[in-house]
Amino acid sequence: MTPDARGAQLELTVGPVGHGGFCVARHEGRVVFVRHALPGERVQAVVTEDRGGSYCRADAVAVLEPAAGRVAPPCPASGPGGCGGCDFQHVDPRVQRELKAQVVAEQLRRIAGLDIAVTVQELPGGLLGWRTRTRLAVDGSGQPGFRIHRSHTVLPVPACPLAVTGSLDAVLARRWRPGGELEVVADDSSQVQVVQLPAGRPPKQLRGTGRVVRNAAGRRWELSARAFWQVHPAAADALAALVRDWASAPLGGTVWDLYGGVGLFASVLAGQVGPTGTVTVVEASRRAVADGAAALADLGQVRFVQGRVEQALAQLPGPPDVVVLDPPRRGAGRQVATAVADRRPARIVHLACDPAALARDVAAYLQCGYRLLTVRALDAFPMTHHVECIAVLAPDGDSCGGCGDEDAPCGRTGSGRLS
Repeated sequence: MTPDARGAQLELTVGPVGHGGFCVARHEGRVVFVRHALPGERVQAVVTEDRGGSYCRADAVAVLEPAAGRVAPPCPASGPGGCGGCDFQHVDPRVQRELKAQVVAEQLRRIAGLDIAVTVQELPGGLLGWRTRTRLAVDGSGQPGFRIHRSHTVLPVPACPLAVTGSLDAVLARRWRPGGELEVVADDSSQVQVVQLPAGRPPKQLRGTGRVVRNAAGRRWELSARAFWQVHPAAADALAALVRDWASAPLGGTVWDLYGGVGLFASVLAGQVGPTGTVTVVEASRRAVADGAAALADLGQVRFVQGRVEQALAQLPGPPDVVVLDPPRRGAGRQVATAVADRRPARIVHLACDPAALARDVAAYLQCGYRLLTVRALDAFPMTHHVECIAVLAPDGDSCGGCGDEDAPCGRTGSGRLS
């Protein structure tokens, strides 16, 4: 292979899935990250990016020997040179979840030194029509669409099968100010919000009131349309239920909900600690804090702290019985993980939307004397390589009442909650 092999056609035997929506192959001593392929396939691939070094990137443009899990993509914009939003449209749903499970397990093994089996749980609703928040780019002629993978080039599209049905119809049917982006949000009351995000200018509300309604954890939430909320309509309820079951905060206890957003998890934790306990939510976004405080005004045991987690930790009430963390994609980081572990909570419930970030944070907890009790992954982003993970940890040497999870990496199972 030449030093810059862009455009070269390679015949490859595809190896295991990698973290990022590609599979790994080898050619003439170099690693090739191949999109639109499956492990075990024989493909013809075109090199799309080569910056020298030990690897390059390629697209599988022809399948010479297909794997059993290959299916026809439901979207014509998917595939080599197409929309960069989906990684696995060519993959059977069950196999998609298996690939994601392999990635999570591999990251935990490589980074945290844990050899465990991982299962990715399917969420209700199917593979299509689940995306409640969609970000589109606008090309130079004013046509909206999606960017090609690892490119600024905009691919205009007539529809997106992943978006909530009907949510993009009016947006894709017209032209917009060239450049910039559009954010479309569909809420649980069938209302659609459209915000224009011009390059270098403040956001502009084009459709809707800027407020959305969400229903989760047995409550009705009225929030800013731009506030963080799980994109899959079933994810918020599923995650809140796992946090409730795995936290098992004691009555009258002290709980920290870090990177807590509008307080989704705080709402279920408040029911566990009761009116004599405390749940402190730390969130950097002023907008989310205001919305959360209004939504949970009936729960006097919930208190919001606006600020960065790493700066707020020293001032939080403690010691905490349970700490829940839902950091951004990069993870909490060693500083926060160490500070949390130093307060010795009986349970750490840690959420992550990036397997590598999860593994880094878990490794930090392990080094501070914690053990991983169980991990679960949810297929909250079907057709993409993304996956939502939740892990629960306890101080090493503590007794465990069992989580009822037959796949618990600690090897202990039980019929009740973690205790």
